[in-house]
Amino acid sequence: MEIPGYLPREQLQALLERLQQQGYRCVGPRVREGAMVYDDINHADQLAVGYTQTQEPGHYRLKAGSTVRQFAWANGPQALKPLTFAPREELWCAQEQPDGSLKFHPAATDYEPVAVIGVRACDLAALRLQEQHFLDSCADPQFAVRRRSLFLIAVNCTHPAQTCFCASTGDGPEVDQDCDLSLYETDEGFFVSAVSPAGQQLALTLPLEHGDAELFKQACAEVTRAGEAQVRRVPAKNLRDSLFAQLDHPRWKEVAERCLSCGNCTQVCPTCFCHSETSVPSVDGHQTTHQRQWDSCFSPGHSYIHGITLRKETEQRYRQWLTHKFGSWHDQYGRSGCVGCGRCISWCPVGIDPTEELDVICTDVTGRPE
Repeated sequence: MEIPGYLPREQLQALLERLQQQGYRCVGPRVREGAMVYDDINHADQLAVGYTQTQEPGHYRLKAGSTVRQFAWANGPQALKPLTFAPREELWCAQEQPDGSLKFHPAATDYEPVAVIGVRACDLAALRLQEQHFLDSCADPQFAVRRRSLFLIAVNCTHPAQTCFCASTGDGPEVDQDCDLSLYETDEGFFVSAVSPAGQQLALTLPLEHGDAELFKQACAEVTRAGEAQVRRVPAKNLRDSLFAQLDHPRWKEVAERCLSCGNCTQVCPTCFCHSETSVPSVDGHQTTHQRQWDSCFSPGHSYIHGITLRKETEQRYRQWLTHKFGSWHDQYGRSGCVGCGRCISWCPVGIDPTEELDVICTDVTGRPE
C-alpha cells in the first residue's frame, strides 16, 4: 500500500496560501449561529477546531470539546449544492429597445474559482447526481461554469452522526473519487492524496513529509469504524418496485399527520433540484429579469397546473418526495437520489426519519424487503 504524504497540522496554512496564489477563494467549515457551515476563510486559524456534534431526529447540536481536530463531525445543514446550484439567480433578462422591440441578454457566468475544504464522501456522491441532471440531462450553463470553478478538498469521515446512513447507500464514509485532494485527519495532521491532475500539481507544492505506515493504517481504520458505527440503513439500494407497489399503504396517512409540509428536508438535501421560475419587472417597466429559485415538492405551487393543485394534501406531497427520491430516480439516473447524509432527519422540525418510513412501507410481513 502506498503511503500518502503527510501534512502537519501547523502547515495547513501552506495549503490555503497555495490555493490563494492560484486565484481561489477559500471556503471551509466555520461555526455560525450554532451550526457548522461553509464560509470564507483567509487563514487556517479560522477553521473550526475541537467541535463534535450530536444529531438525532429533529435535533442538531455542536459541542466544543477537547479534540484538536478540525473535522471531527459529520455534516452541517449545507452541502456543496449552494455553490453549484444557487438558491436564487438570474437566468436571462429582456430589455425594451427604443423602437419597442425586446433585446434578450443571457445571465453572466463569470464566477470566481472557489476551493472548498472539508467536503465529505456523501456530498461528492450528491455532486455526481447533480452533474447527471444539470450537465448530462439539461446542459445548464450556470451549473457548468460553477462546477468547473471548484477545487474540492475532501476529508474522510471518522465521526458519523446518529442520523448518518451513507454506508448503506454505498456513498461513504470513505472518499474515493470526484475531488482534487483527499485527506485523512489524525491528531497531528493530515495524510494527503492527490485525486485529480489539478490536485497532483498542487500537492507537489506542499511541504509534505514522509507518511508513517502505522499511523496511516490507524487513520484508515477510523474511517472503517465510522461506517460500521452507523445505526441507520435503507432496506435496499433499489426500492423502486417496492415503493410503487405500496402507493396506497396506510403509512402515508400516518406520516402526513406528523409532516408540516415545511420543505426543510428538500432544502438541506444535497441532491434535490426542484426550482421555480419567475419574471421580475423593473420599476419603470422597461426591463424584466427571469429568475429561478429553489422550490420544494412540499409547496402547493409545485404541483399547480392550469388552475389545479394536483397534490393538495401533505400525504400526497410526502409520497411524491419519497417515491421520487428512492424510486423513480432509478429510472432517471440509475440509482437512488439519496446519499445517506441524514440531514433530512436532523433538520426535520418533527423528526421524521425516511429510513424508518421506508422500512415500514417497503417491508412485507416476513420482515424482508419486497
